[in-house]
Amino acid sequence: MSLFNPLFTRVVVRTLSCKMSRSAKRAKFTMCNTDSRDFYNTSVGVTSKAKSNISTNSGQKEVGMSKFRAPDVIAKKRDGESLSKEEIQYFVNGVVSKEVQDSQIGAMLMAIYLTGMNREETTTLTRAMRDSGSVLSFPADWSGIVVDKHSTGGGGDKISLPLAPALAACGLKVPMISGRGLGHTGGTLDKLESIPNFTVDCSTGRMGDILEKVGCCIVGQTADIVPADKIMYAIRDITSTVASLPLITASIVSKKAAEGLSALVLDVKYGRAAFMQTLDKARDLAHSMVSASEGLGVKTVALLTRMDDPIGVTIGNSLEVWESLLCLQGGGPEDL
Repeated sequence: MSLFNPLFTRVVVRTLSCKMSRSAKRAKFTMCNTDSRDFYNTSVGVTSKAKSNISTNSGQKEVGMSKFRAPDVIAKKRDGESLSKEEIQYFVNGVVSKEVQDSQIGAMLMAIYLTGMNREETTTLTRAMRDSGSVLSFPADWSGIVVDKHSTGGGGDKISLPLAPALAACGLKVPMISGRGLGHTGGTLDKLESIPNFTVDCSTGRMGDILEKVGCCIVGQTADIVPADKIMYAIRDITSTVASLPLITASIVSKKAAEGLSALVLDVKYGRAAFMQTLDKARDLAHSMVSASEGLGVKTVALLTRMDDPIGVTIGNSLEVWESLLCLQGGGPEDL
């Protein structure tokens, strides 16, 4: 037994040392693993850079061991308390780094859905989500002309398809990062993908080339732009927390703010054919999105538009593309 005790002690010490070493390595984690070279490969000088309070020269950011615990932050929001900027930043960082588990993300989303967020919390969440990845920046001579539009959607809402090239024809730059269907409405990307062999996947460098040559692009969210939103939206979808005002705001505005916009117009629809059914709900969403967007430095206006009937005369992805082409050729229905 006297020989066993020293041997047992050495084994335990080595085991604990190994575990502590691995834990120490996990105490620091990288929030953005994208090679910065991907963001500077365009010939027109369009760049993309990760913005962070704590950043390395490579554009990545390291976050040391946090003083927060996910269960404590979740419980605080569950009980209806306001979260601090640091707590919200910790949560978003943990979503991207996977320090916060999917089950904990779902619990937090449900807590936000049930108890809401005030304007300051919503803006902080939006900023943290935007800064979870890359933010586009453009040449100095594009200052003031990089613009975009977002619609909350409704039956037959195809406005983005003719609007983006129309704005480009007026000399503006439109880096439109669009989404897919929400509720009963079809998304802009779904409509474009009805065109054979059309791809909505586009790198940030390629976006720069297209904007320089054409003036507009309509693309899907890239892996390096607002990665927190991609993770959170997938979990919102399976936890029935999509229809949360602060979560809708943060999801939409974080992607638009990541485009490096000079100005943004929001078309918030309400009515029988819209995602938002009532004027009051549409107004609340408009106020929330304008507040968050202005808080991130983007000049923003919102329009409340009634939508009891579909826009135009067609509904369906490929039909709406066809109708948009007619509009660009000077035809199509008057309301489009």
